[in-house]
Amino acid sequence: MPVRFIRSSLLILVAIALIYPTFYCNKQQTWLNVYDTGVHYVGMATCRSCHEEVYKTFSQTGMGRSFGLATKEKSAADFTPEHALVYDSVLNYYYKPFWQNDSLHIMEFRLEHGDTVHKLVHTINYIVGSGQHTNSHIFNVNGYLYQAPITFYTQKHKWDLAPGFEKGANSRFGRMIELECMSCHNGYPQFNAESENKFSQVQLGIDCERCHGPGSLHVTEKLAGHIVDTSKTPDYTIVNPRRLSTELQNNVCQRCHLQGIAVLNDNKSFFDFRPGMRLSEVMNVFMPEYEGARDKMIMASHVERMKKSNCYIQSGKMSCITCHNPHVSVKFTPRSQYINACSGCHAGADQKHCTEKEAVRQAQGNDCVTCHMPHNSSIDIPHVAVTDHYIRRRPLSDTQASKITAFFGLQCFNNDHPNAITKARAYIEFHERYAPTGALLDSALFYLDQDKSKEAGALQNKDLIRVYFLMNDPAKVTALASGLQPENLSDAWTAYRIGESYTRLGKNDAALAWFARAVSLWKYSLDFENKYGTCLLSLGKTDEALKVFRFILDENPDNISANTNLGFICMHSGDMNTARNYQLAAATLDPDNRQNLINMAVWSYTMNRYDDARKAIEHLLHKYPNDEQAQAMLQDLNAKH
Repeated sequence: MPVRFIRSSLLILVAIALIYPTFYCNKQQTWLNVYDTGVHYVGMATCRSCHEEVYKTFSQTGMGRSFGLATKEKSAADFTPEHALVYDSVLNYYYKPFWQNDSLHIMEFRLEHGDTVHKLVHTINYIVGSGQHTNSHIFNVNGYLYQAPITFYTQKHKWDLAPGFEKGANSRFGRMIELECMSCHNGYPQFNAESENKFSQVQLGIDCERCHGPGSLHVTEKLAGHIVDTSKTPDYTIVNPRRLSTELQNNVCQRCHLQGIAVLNDNKSFFDFRPGMRLSEVMNVFMPEYEGARDKMIMASHVERMKKSNCYIQSGKMSCITCHNPHVSVKFTPRSQYINACSGCHAGADQKHCTEKEAVRQAQGNDCVTCHMPHNSSIDIPHVAVTDHYIRRRPLSDTQASKITAFFGLQCFNNDHPNAITKARAYIEFHERYAPTGALLDSALFYLDQDKSKEAGALQNKDLIRVYFLMNDPAKVTALASGLQPENLSDAWTAYRIGESYTRLGKNDAALAWFARAVSLWKYSLDFENKYGTCLLSLGKTDEALKVFRFILDENPDNISANTNLGFICMHSGDMNTARNYQLAAATLDPDNRQNLINMAVWSYTMNRYDDARKAIEHLLHKYPNDEQAQAMLQDLNAKH
């Protein structure tokens, strides 16, 4: 064989030898439970069978104790009479939590001249929160989950209105627990995708697979005897976050510890993220950026604050597990672990780089965290102080920490280059949830106009409808919908917004098909069902409306609108006794409901109970003093009786 041929062959073999290990290595370094949808979740009890010690320590962490049944053992609250009472001075409701045997209840009541004029009691099924900061409370009505209006704040040892229920925003027992909320505060539930808040099963605490990914492949391999010595090589059947890149490590944590405006990518849900992915494959999370008030932070915004720090920016390798062991509670983590993390980069334990006076350092026990990561209050959760992960050389001055002087815009903290339509949706969400100002919607329109992608037309149409709906421009919404057919629409919210816009224009006949489409997509959205039933009723389709409202009460007997509407229908059909029962049920659920108070006044007037009619109208005017219909009814009543 010619020497030249031999040399060429050897070169080819060497090239193959060099390429093959690279290919093989890259293939093997793909975590096998990340993108394979056939790998499913097995539950924490299965993990425990082999990892008992880790299970025990993790169960004591804030994540492990994030969600549980409402038991005396789970509750961190004080139920003594001097503590267990909350008063909402804006809506004039008192709230009292109490135990009856082993069941936790929250009673809402109202007093007038020392007499109880309203009382409503809900049994609490679940407690949210480890008790390190708070205990909030959830109740279950036939699978529909709602948050109760009071929370126990353990740091201040006090009961108060729940976060977001203050300053007249008390939604009482009507705040839905939706999937976004549940998917961060707990393990993944079994959720009815045709609803906003109906669950067939919920977990009891964040579990192992939220950080390691679904475990069925891992379990199958171990049961088959395929054991990997992880001291020598990774076990690719399940993600080990410590073996991920710094970016992907932080992506695992910021799925829940980057609380902000989460914008899901199209055709993605809150179930779709798995450890080992980039979070931006599923969602983009935005935070508002302000001038001034640099000490103000959202409680669960740890990753955002860390990413502002020079320690993070300059190191390029800092992740949450640089300092934290997620398997061990912070309560049981020695302080030295955090200090050692600091000294690991900052010249060791002698702290030569620290410019503080020696006496001051010694007084603080040379504790870097105390000075550079102080406890701050959060702007979204009252009565709570948490460690600020924005690491700074010096505490902020009074000027820096004073107040917000300007809004710069929204910044995405898990994707440096979100596309224009995603930015637009972030501004829409921020307007809808937190700051209803026209400027935010103007920004949304600006970014929608920037999207020149081929698919922008269909996507923008949905988003433009949402923007103009929030701008209360029903004519614009219906104009955008003019080329659409209800049966071709796959988004329930868009169908609802179109239907509601036609209703605002007085075109209930045009609205009906859109409401029907909304409930065909989300059958168990009881708010959508109510809108559909009300539209049917307005068009004289009473029998069909009755079926809708009865379906709602079969799903949730505590639905205020359905009770009110059924009371109205029965009264107008002459079934006065049944009508009164529905009215009284609605009044117990919401004594200030405008439509029900009008219905009760009409019922009382019809039954010649004029004092009761006057009482209902006066109650209505006390709550809504400018209500013209109530004013006219009272004037007519006084003139005749």
